[in-house]
Formats: sequence, C-alpha cells, structure tokens
Amino acid sequence: MGRSKIGNMIDNIAKWLLKFSIISVPARYISNSRLVWGFISRTDRIRTKRLGTRIRNEELPEHVSIIMDGNRRFAWSKSLEQEIGHFRGKEKLKEVMEWILDLKIKYLTVYALSTENIGAREPGELESLYELYEIGLNEIAEDPLIHSNNVKVQAVGRVDELPEKVKKAIENAEERTSAYSDYIFTVCLAYGGREEIVDAVKGVAEDYANGKLRLEMINSEEISNRLYSAEIPDPDLVIRTSGEERISNFLLWQIAYSELYFTDVHWPSFSKNDLYEAIESYQYRRRKYGK
Repeated sequence: MGRSKIGNMIDNIAKWLLKFSIISVPARYISNSRLVWGFISRTDRIRTKRLGTRIRNEELPEHVSIIMDGNRRFAWSKSLEQEIGHFRGKEKLKEVMEWILDLKIKYLTVYALSTENIGAREPGELESLYELYEIGLNEIAEDPLIHSNNVKVQAVGRVDELPEKVKKAIENAEERTSAYSDYIFTVCLAYGGREEIVDAVKGVAEDYANGKLRLEMINSEEISNRLYSAEIPDPDLVIRTSGEERISNFLLWQIAYSELYFTDVHWPSFSKNDLYEAIESYQYRRRKYGK
C-alpha cells in the first residue's frame, strides 16, 4: 500500500474518532498547546535532517522538474484571497531553489503558466499572475543566492504571447545570469508540451522543405534538438503538488523515462521534508528497478 493511501486511511480513522467528545475535547486542548507544537516542530526538524543525510548518501537526480500546483486551493483552505495564494507560491519557489542548490542538483525546471491557463483564467487573476512573474523574475535577477551559485536563469515557452512587462523581466533575468553555467533554472511560461513538439516538428519540416534535411536524417534526436529546452537533459524526477496525478501537458517529450512523484501537499505548503521524500522515492525506484 502506498504512502498516500496509508495517509488517507489514517486521516479517515482520525476524523471518525474526533466525532466522539471523549476524543475531541482533549485533542482540541492538545492541538492548541505551545509545548506540543514545539515538540512536533523539533521532531520534524530532526526527521528532515536525518532524511537529508540519507538521500545525500545515494545518487541524487541531476534534473528535478516541478509542477507547482495548488496556490488557489491553498488560499481557499485558509480563507485567503487567491492573490495571496499565488504570492505564497512565488515565495515558496525561492525556498525550494535554496534547497535544490544546497543538494547541488544542477537543473531545476518549474511549470509556472501553461498555454491553457492563458485562455482559461479570469483576466483579473491572469493580470495578478503577470505582475508576480514580473516581480519574481526581477527579484531573481538581483538575488545574491543566484549570483553566488552561478545560476543561469531562462524562460521557455511561447513567451512572445506574454505581456511586454513580463518579457522585459525575462530578458533582465536572462541577461544578468547569461554568463553562468554551474546551475540552470528554467521557468516554463506560456508553455505547453504539445505546442513545444508542434513547434519542433515545424522546424524539421521547414528544413526538410529547404533541402537542409534528408528524410533519413529525421529522427528523435532531430526533434529533441529543436525543443525549447534542448540545451538541458531530460528530467530525472518530476514532482507534482496538490494531489492531482496527471502531467497536464508538461514536458511531454522529455519525461518519457522520468520518475513521477505526486503529493497531496499544496505548493505553498511544500516543505523541505516533502522534497526529500520525493527524492528518496526516486532513489528507491532506481534501486528497485536497477536503473
């Protein structure tokens, strides 16, 4: 039985027990106790530290990709405005970047905005997202963590469809970090996996029509070389937050052999321990299947 199924079973048992006052009254008192929360917090830190040591003793993924899902659901669960959920999501990305760099994982790719989102989101929400992308990219351009670790920042997707202010922020972040190569941070904006493949195939077709490619030269490598992310290796591990177990048009070509990890945690609540557990799951699968 998987961890998520066990967790759901435990949650259901706990909810049933809390229906009885003999359980719910002391549980309410305990849950509000500062001593208890201090103990839990310390225990979590110890567990995370041990898990971090464990995963460092095995082969780490070279490339981690994340579908950052659940900003709105996080906000709804906390009775907050959805803009706050998106803001918390932006701040969480800064933390995750720090954790990834601490593990010396060279490539981090995140799914920030899909082509479907552009058409489906309300104009007001979309404008709020664009403002956050502008702010976030300009912050990254100035971030000492980025510069001290020589992190190259790039955005991929149909970025021409983005507002001018976002495109300028992308240019700023890319220009300020263009000389770096120790780590590569890729943000997917106005991105769709199918669209990426279509654009790559169009390039192949154009070169074939112009005589630059012969029919026998067209293969998977030719497609791969024309993808938005052609300069970086395929992801080893793809993490999706917020409980959805689907890919949602993300890196469809590149993740053919990636390990997939799904967690119920909303993106703004994603913790260092959650990242470590995802990596530990990746390492376990590699051992199990001899990859």
